[in-house]
Amino acid sequence: MKNDIFWVDAFSAEPFGGNPAVVCVGTDGLSDVQLQHLANEFNVSESVFIAGGDGEYSIRWFTPTKELALVGHATLAAAHVVLSVLEPDRSEVQFTSPISGQLAAYRDEANVAIVLPADDPVASEPPAALIQGLGRTPASTLKGRHYVAVFDDPEEVAALEPKFDVLETLDLPTIAVTARGHESDYVLRFFAPANGVPEDPVSGVAQCSLMPYWASKLARAELTSRQLSPKGGEMNCKMLDEGVQIAGPCCMIFSGVLENC
Repeated sequence: MKNDIFWVDAFSAEPFGGNPAVVCVGTDGLSDVQLQHLANEFNVSESVFIAGGDGEYSIRWFTPTKELALVGHATLAAAHVVLSVLEPDRSEVQFTSPISGQLAAYRDEANVAIVLPADDPVASEPPAALIQGLGRTPASTLKGRHYVAVFDDPEEVAALEPKFDVLETLDLPTIAVTARGHESDYVLRFFAPANGVPEDPVSGVAQCSLMPYWASKLARAELTSRQLSPKGGEMNCKMLDEGVQIAGPCCMIFSGVLENC
């Protein structure tokens, strides 16, 4: 069996920025074990496997160590592949996940946009492992899909040196750290050591929790966010009735054919 593969840098208009994802097309005949082996072999934060056509595709996401319920940047990368290579005459595509249901994606001017389900994190006392793992106490903490640690300024977020072995012991596998931004509306970093991704370069799924929080705080439905990882990336976010829209550019690095898997 041969399958097309595409290496895409999501949330970046230039090569080697944003967050890389490997998009594999037509892999519905492969077993879960084979998919996990491939994700481990690719060794990017997440690989995405899609199958289908005519604007309707199944979708699954894997880190090098496990399958995940939802991944933002890899969904953006998959949408870019469909709309730029597989079905370039289309303006939108629908993905269906066996875990997360239907996800819409479409062209947004020069970018690609995806819509992910919004989260409603609630105020929470910070667990000791969160404080110890981040190395400092957040100004406030929320808990929902992720732990959300809010700091007073972007410099605090950028200066964090997490202890990933401690963060891995939390009851939630993902931690979004955020502050109000200077050049963007808010900044973030995103840690997921329990999922095999110590620090995500640019996270779309973090916006499921952060966008509702900051939209409420700033009283605006459209915001810009900037990820303060070494690679970094910027996202344009919008609150919709159906969820959180996240838009950004994608850059394809290479494509090829998968054999002997």
